[in-house]
Amino acid sequence: MSQTLRDLLAAGADDSTALTAPGGVALTFGALRALVADTVATLNALGIGRNDRVGIVLPNGPEMATAFIAVASGATSAPLNPAYRADEFEFYLSDLGAKALVVDAGSTSPAIAIARKLGVRIVELHAHPERGAGSFELRDTSGAAAASPAQGGFAQPDDVALVLHTSGTTSRPKIVPLSQRNVCASARNIREFLRLSSTDRGLNIMPLFHIHGLIAGVLAPLSAGGQVCCTPGFNALKFFGWMEEARPTWYTAVPTMHQAILSRAANNKAVIAANPLRFIRSSSSAMPPQVIRELEEVFGAPLVEAYGMTEAAHQMAANPLPPRVRKPGTVGIAAGPEVAIMDESGALLAPGNVGEVVIRGENVTRGYENNPKANAEGFTHGWFRTGDQGMMDAEGYLTITGRLKEIINRGGEKVSPREVDEVLMDHPAVSQVVTFAIPHDKLGEEVGAVVVLREGATLTEKELREFAASRLADFKVPRKVLFMAEIPKGATGKLQRIGLAKKLGLA
Repeated sequence: MSQTLRDLLAAGADDSTALTAPGGVALTFGALRALVADTVATLNALGIGRNDRVGIVLPNGPEMATAFIAVASGATSAPLNPAYRADEFEFYLSDLGAKALVVDAGSTSPAIAIARKLGVRIVELHAHPERGAGSFELRDTSGAAAASPAQGGFAQPDDVALVLHTSGTTSRPKIVPLSQRNVCASARNIREFLRLSSTDRGLNIMPLFHIHGLIAGVLAPLSAGGQVCCTPGFNALKFFGWMEEARPTWYTAVPTMHQAILSRAANNKAVIAANPLRFIRSSSSAMPPQVIRELEEVFGAPLVEAYGMTEAAHQMAANPLPPRVRKPGTVGIAAGPEVAIMDESGALLAPGNVGEVVIRGENVTRGYENNPKANAEGFTHGWFRTGDQGMMDAEGYLTITGRLKEIINRGGEKVSPREVDEVLMDHPAVSQVVTFAIPHDKLGEEVGAVVVLREGATLTEKELREFAASRLADFKVPRKVLFMAEIPKGATGKLQRIGLAKKLGLA
């Protein structure tokens, strides 16, 4: 069983295709393994070794996939959303203690100026698509002297492969360190659950700064010796062209992407018929059962819905493939880690009872970084608390009945209301603010905010949204702003984000 990325990549034959890209040249497993070895050696020569943090700000595509894998094989990959603003890059790069930042040659990302300000080494990625999809070389542009890394060579099982931030409603975003062992276990869980093999071809349309795309989209199929076609990111207009070229046996996406694909399916029946899928996978937010039915009818393939989170290195539960029973409306059965329902006292509940969903297993993070409070709250009796409320039936199928946390899930993009609050509060005209989720028919949830202005101040919704847009990624900017004389409060006087949309007539 693979416990490091180096072991995981050993599955594919030297001359078998590992990665492709639309219109590109195939990269073999042999070439991918050589690229990983060269990258680890280059990083070591720059003084970067095991457990050193390397921020990666690259557009979606094969180079993002190979950079993640190669960096994580000998250091710690920290992929960041390229859409972040300068303030966000400053927070994340500082919080991570990044030793280096990898960007495309010629990139104009605001992350570069922030890295210079923070004294973070800037390393340029020069792509060589002619050598195979995702082929590249790294070049140091800082000119800074390099000492030998504290620990060079390939990463070991307990070294940190990947760090991602998860947003909290009542605190700053938390760092989730995922070890080599964690990510390899998760890739193995997904591979085995989906019965992936060397004959499978995945079409990755997921962003590669999220756990879903990194583990399910890239690592799981590679761990089976299968191949992945890395697209430049989701585009409903191009999906069927990519499907025709890549001839995938499966793809994974979030519900909003599936719905956009469905809307164009009627005009692409010939492509669907000529390229039959073995299955379709959905994760990251709840999928309406009506959409599941329609996708299965259109593609003539089963859709399996999975339930995952960053702290579990993605997959926790999933609906199984036929001939096993799928239950739309549930997130399926335990699919890797143990899954249970716990009451407030820490006792595990029998089937049919509602409580908090808890998990434990080799794919689960050992704890948040430098955050004893979050760890004390998040781990109990040897289990990790997901913050989701649910119930399990007698056959072990899990239904999520509500979100205990207040994170806004905008089409799979997670938004911390507290983070948005803090940005809006920086506007000189704003006295009080509460950010909350508004139900949305396509995205699941949208970002809303109630704002109380300072006495005598004037401000329009457009002005406040423009202010927010200069400080936050677009998906975090409130789409609806209500100006009120006071913030609505619960019976105890506390601010209540959950249920606020309904109280205000927005749900």
